[in-house]
Amino acid sequence: MAAVPVSHFDEHGWALVDTLDGHGVAALRRWVDEVASWPDDGEWLHHRELTDHGPALCRTENFVPFHDDLRALLTAGPLLEAAAALLGEPAVLYKEKVNYKLPGGAGYAPHQDAPAYRFIENHVSCMVAVDDATLDNGCLEVVSGVQDRLLPTDDVGCIRADVVDGLEWAPVEVLAGQTLWFHSRTPHRSGPNRSTAARRALYPTYNALSEGDRRADYYDQKAAELARTAGHGHRVPVSLIGDFQGRVVS
Repeated sequence: MAAVPVSHFDEHGWALVDTLDGHGVAALRRWVDEVASWPDDGEWLHHRELTDHGPALCRTENFVPFHDDLRALLTAGPLLEAAAALLGEPAVLYKEKVNYKLPGGAGYAPHQDAPAYRFIENHVSCMVAVDDATLDNGCLEVVSGVQDRLLPTDDVGCIRADVVDGLEWAPVEVLAGQTLWFHSRTPHRSGPNRSTAARRALYPTYNALSEGDRRADYYDQKAAELARTAGHGHRVPVSLIGDFQGRVVS
């Protein structure tokens, strides 16, 4: 894995790094396929959306306790070391997810992650591309240089429309095996997948170890909050803010 460019991250709020070689990408795809094949009634969380092609898996989270290889990838080695370098101190895994964004899969409204992350002040996240993320299949778009503040939000916790229009958005295409690191206050969004190929990505989030290991607390809190809002709205509630644009499977 190439060294993470800390100075670029500190200035812009994001950084792109080469992480996995061809063998690593092949292994990651195999592991993600394994997770996607798990049944819906496990302790992990599968989320599904309605696409024009029918119901589709859109996200899996809380899988680290149940997959040895993904746990090793996310909790030790280069990814954890990169998170520590960006945080400026030892890091610990806060949460993890796979976003599948299968053909016809929905995108995400402009948002910052920090309002959805409980208990912790300092987070960094990354997108490890399982498949190439391109303009056609809904790559991330980011805003540079505003990671020092929280922006005004609408009633679902996303960036307010008038604020979005005043920001400079830049698409970041990420090849399979590359990693896009971004701060929890870096504004980002993504469009739907208009291609015929999946745009899967692994998203771990890390926090400074000095703030504690709060992963279990996060998932307990998320389960409680999602339970309170179950059955409300026409969008799939995959987050503690309303950024995901996927339609509910009836």
